[in-house]
Amino acid sequence: MARISKRQKQIKELVGDRQFFSASEAVALIKQTATAKFDETVEANFYLGINPKHADQQVRSTVSLPEGTGQTVRVVVAAKGEAVNAAKAAGAIEAGADDLIEKIAGGWFEFDVLIATADMMGALSRLGKVLGPKKLMPNPKAGTVVAPSPDAVSKAVSEFQGGKVEFRNDRQGNVHVIVGKASFEPERLMRNLAAIHTAIMRVKPSAAKGQYIKTFAISSTMGAGLKLDPSKLNELAAVE
Repeated sequence: MARISKRQKQIKELVGDRQFFSASEAVALIKQTATAKFDETVEANFYLGINPKHADQQVRSTVSLPEGTGQTVRVVVAAKGEAVNAAKAAGAIEAGADDLIEKIAGGWFEFDVLIATADMMGALSRLGKVLGPKKLMPNPKAGTVVAPSPDAVSKAVSEFQGGKVEFRNDRQGNVHVIVGKASFEPERLMRNLAAIHTAIMRVKPSAAKGQYIKTFAISSTMGAGLKLDPSKLNELAAVE
């Protein structure tokens, strides 16, 4: 039988045998149980009442976290002309047209988000087989395909660096979204969590029947996973 570490025992004692928690209780416990030697990432985990096999029940969108992610986001931009300079001025680590595409085709993936102007999508399509599996292929639903203008590119780069994140369901109907860092004050985590819940509800597929959010939990990298009480989610609606 596997032995329970001292740390796991402490987490179990803090959490107890409760099945559900209010959002504020869960956030407080997450901070208490995130005791690793690094700043753990806090994540929201949803199991949705959708059928992922149906195209009209896919859940994919973005949410701008009001308190940011607590992470450095490396953004690159596929664009032409003045949009390239705008991307770099906004903070993109790399921007270009055919030169950038060739660099990626050669195996360079040292970035977290790839933004493309609409006029570059044709050239990028040949990289679909390598960008797709890495979830890096630009997509309008993810906010990563923008108009070919300096202003649109600059805005997109700033948004993703400032806390805009993409989410999408997996094959089982699960959605995972970063909430922030365990070092965030409870109020900051609550504001991000409220924004995520609102975004998930906003993109509920009209074809989805029955209970939409079946389970909603938050967890930290090495800490506990805590289910939120469905009857107390109105607490998030009151968060400013």
